[in-house]
Amino acid sequence: MIISRTPFRVSFFGGGTDYPIWFREHEGAVLATTINKHCYISCRHLPPFFGYKSRIIYSKMECVDGIDDIQHPAVREAFRFMNIKEGIELHHDADLPARAGLGTSSTFTVGLLNVLYAYRGNMPSKMQLALDAIKVEQELIPENVGCQDQTLAAFGGFNRIDFRAGENPIRVTPIILPNHRYNELQDHLMLLFTGFSRNATDIAAEQIKMTPHKKAELSTMYQMVSEATNILNGNGSLREFGKLLHESWLLKRGLTNKISNPRIDEIYEIARSAGALGGKVVGAGGGGFMLLMAPPENQPAIIAKLNDVLHVPFRFSSTGSEIIFYDRDAVSKNPIKPKELVV
Repeated sequence: MIISRTPFRVSFFGGGTDYPIWFREHEGAVLATTINKHCYISCRHLPPFFGYKSRIIYSKMECVDGIDDIQHPAVREAFRFMNIKEGIELHHDADLPARAGLGTSSTFTVGLLNVLYAYRGNMPSKMQLALDAIKVEQELIPENVGCQDQTLAAFGGFNRIDFRAGENPIRVTPIILPNHRYNELQDHLMLLFTGFSRNATDIAAEQIKMTPHKKAELSTMYQMVSEATNILNGNGSLREFGKLLHESWLLKRGLTNKISNPRIDEIYEIARSAGALGGKVVGAGGGGFMLLMAPPENQPAIIAKLNDVLHVPFRFSSTGSEIIFYDRDAVSKNPIKPKELVV
């Protein structure tokens, strides 16, 4: 048995500038962190005693004979990418629900590739893992996704990630803060589940379509990444970080009419009236989780006023995708190597 553990992420600023349609012409950047909520994927060779070749278990169970029979798009294309031809059993578990804005799809793809690399007896670099996941999602499936989720899942930590055209398109810079500032930021953050999920690729498709018409907004959102970092590195009040988050949300929700809806707006306004400084819907929008920035003394009132919304406590995580259990006997004896070890 081989088991990978891969973190989900929360993004603060710059979302939307990590799409290739933007950063291949303009520079992009995000400020985001992984959190202590994870996706787990186990992998083992499936002995040939069944009426099928491979078994894939997630929210449903697939028992298949070949790659073309696999319904789950990420599993199907990852198997193709990694040249998986022998029988395998995969099992997926997660701390939080899918389609909720925390990068769950990309986290799954990164964790899947990591466990399949281990199954092949290989250990990719964090950048290799991120680039491979981007290739699988953007080119092979293909999905309407950016590049921040895969990078965060692979690297882990609280980072500024820059995107640009050409060679070495991704640069990851850890955010270094004194312990008291780091903890103060975490203490100001709340994660609320709106109670409904959404299909992120549909919302992202609309945002990609509107990108050429939203250059001013996206340029401002890109600049906010540096502004937010400067606030954190300074000695001033974190209220400024919360106010900037509010300004960013107003810009983001105006990118398309699919990012927010009346229920999201209602939750946000109730939270603001109870003492939240700012916030946003995490990820593409349309539902899922909402991130709020609020002084700790105001948080009980926010929770009380939003008593029909699930509050999910969390902390930052410093580790990216990792193999947490590795049985050497589980390594594939098949000498076939992945199609691409260098991207």
